Amino acid sequence: MNPGFAALQPYPFERLRGLLADVPPAPGLAPIDLSIGEPRHAPPAFIRDTLIANLDGLGRYPKTAGSDALRASIAAWLTRRHGLPAGAVDPARHVLPVSGTREALFAIAQCVVDRAPGARVAMPNPFYQIYEGAALLAGAAPLYIPCAADADYAPDFAAVPDSVWRKVQLLYICSPHNPTGRVLALPQFTQLIELAQRHDFVIASDECYSEIYPDDAAPPVGILAACRALGLDGFDRCLVFQSLSKRSSVPGLRSGFVAGDARLIERFGLYRTYHGCALPQYVQAASAAAWADEAHVADSRALYRRKLAAAVAALGGRVALPQGGFCLWLPVPGGDDLAFTRRLYGEFNLRVLPGSYLARADAGQNPGAGHVRLALVADEADCAQATARLAQALAA
Repeated sequence: MNPGFAALQPYPFERLRGLLADVPPAPGLAPIDLSIGEPRHAPPAFIRDTLIANLDGLGRYPKTAGSDALRASIAAWLTRRHGLPAGAVDPARHVLPVSGTREALFAIAQCVVDRAPGARVAMPNPFYQIYEGAALLAGAAPLYIPCAADADYAPDFAAVPDSVWRKVQLLYICSPHNPTGRVLALPQFTQLIELAQRHDFVIASDECYSEIYPDDAAPPVGILAACRALGLDGFDRCLVFQSLSKRSSVPGLRSGFVAGDARLIERFGLYRTYHGCALPQYVQAASAAAWADEAHVADSRALYRRKLAAAVAALGGRVALPQGGFCLWLPVPGGDDLAFTRRLYGEFNLRVLPGSYLARADAGQNPGAGHVRLALVADEADCAQATARLAQALAA
């Protein structure tokens, strides 16, 4: 067996089930679950209609590279969204459809890590656990970069010495960051891209929360735009991972893409040909339609803004609005996120995710400890009820 299996840790939601297994939920209160970031806004009708209209694709094997129409729709979206020049993103060379970012973020490590002794895969801490599992199963050691409260949750890339960067083969970044909601600014992106060029590692930029942000005039910057600002027209060593799950409220569609460095896209496409995870043709058709439309995204973004603003107000300034995404990263009284999570479930029938489950202790510190993540994915009424219960718990 792959020796990496021995180092894998249980998934956060499995750990949460164990944490709450002996806690009876509060009677008389309807359950509200803010623990998992599964969008529950109504999926746009046109995406469903397009999918159904293309069910004749059931009779044909789909291509790993996806359809010309889907790749063109993705390239056009990237060009519009990031202000890139026409033709900067070649649909045939720079874009590869994938079965959601989870699949692709795991697979890219298997593709680019060479298993040399001492190989490292860097990631923010807290993090999306797929990054860690991908590193371990690719034969690399994770390098945890803390996003500490006393640094306003900004990842401390500067603390990594050159001697360590030289061992890094892959860097995962996430902006807006899950779970803290922090957004990397252009100078931070360019610093990391310059590091990647100097030390010859690949950057996997997870931007699946990038379409949920507070100011329409200031959308989060992305790695492809940062490459362009540096004059890296070929997006050297840089890949962006994007999904329709959060942007278009269709997590069940399992549709996303990876885009960037043409050499990496070519090799990743070869890997995925053997991996066997091409998108069904009807999913491709629905996805092409989704990337071409912005109206439904703006409507969903406005709904998230209302929920987040109402929650922050209800919690009396105990938590800040995220710079992006739909999660609140709430410091807990007393600093014991596990006990607080159990209390919320037992006294208020409210399920949240302990921050310590989303991070790893490194140098004696777990930067997720003392926080809980609240995913405001439920409808407005449930989110309002949930934050009212939270305010009551915090006031006690």
